[in-house]
Amino acid sequence: MNSYETVFILTPVLSEDQAKEAVQKFEAQVKELGGKIKHSESWGLRKLAYPIQKKSTGFYFLSQFECDSQVIAEFELTLKRDERVMRFLTIKMEKDHLEYAEKRRAKMGKAKTETAEA
Repeated sequence: MNSYETVFILTPVLSEDQAKEAVQKFEAQVKELGGKIKHSESWGLRKLAYPIQKKSTGFYFLSQFECDSQVIAEFELTLKRDERVMRFLTIKMEKDHLEYAEKRRAKMGKAKTETAEA
């Protein structure tokens, strides 16, 4: 099994609940196809670098998962067919990338803990 990371942007016309529902649907599909979700993150509503479909903002989500390479084609096909998805990018994570992602998550977790304590 290989590790992959997908970042996708959902249309801003969705409510936060609808966006979360879409993310759950995509993660459920990965699991159905034999994959395993390692980490998922919502980056929230952000301004786009350039307009996409006449929209200047979008809900950003990051999902890290492990699966076989055949799963990626089906997963990306689902993302392409879903009208809520404006853009997505899937990359295969190499050893160094995995280490960096772990350090980043640990650092962010520490920062959230310090913020909660303050």
